[in-house]
Amino acid sequence: MSVSITTTGNTRIPLSPNLRAGLWPVLAMCLLLMLSGCSDSKETKSKKGDKGKSQPVPVTVAVSSRKDMPVEVEAIGTVEPFASVGVKSLVAGVLDKVNFREGDPVKAGDLLFTIDPRPFVAQLNQAQATLAKDRATLDNARRQAERYIPAAAKGYVSEEQADQARTSVATLTAVVQADEAALENARLDLNNCTIRSPLVGYAGGLLVDQGNLVKASADQPLVTINQVTPIKVSFALPEQTLPELKKHLSARTLEVLATPPGNSSKARSGKVSFLDNTVDPTTGTIRIKATFANPDRSLWPGQFVNIRLLLTTRKDATVVPIQALQTGQSGPYLYVVKQDQTVEQRPVKVGFSIGGDSVIDSGLAVGETVVTDGQLRLTPGVTIKAVKAVEAGKAEAAK
Repeated sequence: MSVSITTTGNTRIPLSPNLRAGLWPVLAMCLLLMLSGCSDSKETKSKKGDKGKSQPVPVTVAVSSRKDMPVEVEAIGTVEPFASVGVKSLVAGVLDKVNFREGDPVKAGDLLFTIDPRPFVAQLNQAQATLAKDRATLDNARRQAERYIPAAAKGYVSEEQADQARTSVATLTAVVQADEAALENARLDLNNCTIRSPLVGYAGGLLVDQGNLVKASADQPLVTINQVTPIKVSFALPEQTLPELKKHLSARTLEVLATPPGNSSKARSGKVSFLDNTVDPTTGTIRIKATFANPDRSLWPGQFVNIRLLLTTRKDATVVPIQALQTGQSGPYLYVVKQDQTVEQRPVKVGFSIGGDSVIDSGLAVGETVVTDGQLRLTPGVTIKAVKAVEAGKAEAAK
């Protein structure tokens, strides 16, 4: 075989046999490299084509359900005693004895304090003596009048003497009546030396120690007694809820659930017992009170509690987990999974949300599947892969 090299001037230069023998391996290597490049190009194009195809997006889904949902409003309430009495002394004197310990439960009529009774015993004795003296004087005046009045009629004494006798009887009668009132006051003062509990409840901190001189009806009480069974909870709601609240209150007594923070197992049921007659113009709220039986005294005065006021119950509501709801420029929407496992962005009308559920008034049917997690990776028409499917209202428990 003859091999030659053509130069730019079209001059063919014959190659020597040795040069021709070394050229063949080089040509074979170039041919292999060209074939390998074509294969790599096809494989790269194939991989690019695979990447261009849409991959299913993993999401969490839930199935909408039908259930009865309570319509309620929530608030923070303050526990108040059903009744609270600041116990004061009605007489001035030395606090002789304290008959209870701070924080003790007390019953109506229990002896709480004793004021030194000795000055009041003396006043009572004095009032009794004064009354006895004036009664004796009155009896003498009456006997004189009984003599003078008939004698004056017969002319034995002057009419002036008879008038003086009558006046003396009237005056002394008034004096005796005043003495009787003073004696009754002395008895009351002596009785008020023993101070008793006016109601069933718990004693607070002692504000005056034994041995101190107390004043009658002082501004500061000796102790405060709080009644806690039953007990009240006071809370406020926005004035916008007033029409709905009055509507349901006119039909029946509304139930209230009170839960101490961090202790949901201790929710207590009570009834609305008071609706204020004025909206607070400063806060725009209306004050409400509910009464609770509180037999185990789990509610305590001054405590803050979470309040749920049950207005009514929505029957057969369409419910989805609250995390399924998304909000766009046009309002709330859901990603609804279709039969071909693609998603549809569907606007919905939300009634209300409570706990972990939302009530859908329109836009969704019972039994449809909605996306509850992974919505940020979705657009309408995207294929999804459901990694977990739960019924509405149980999504949190399934996680």
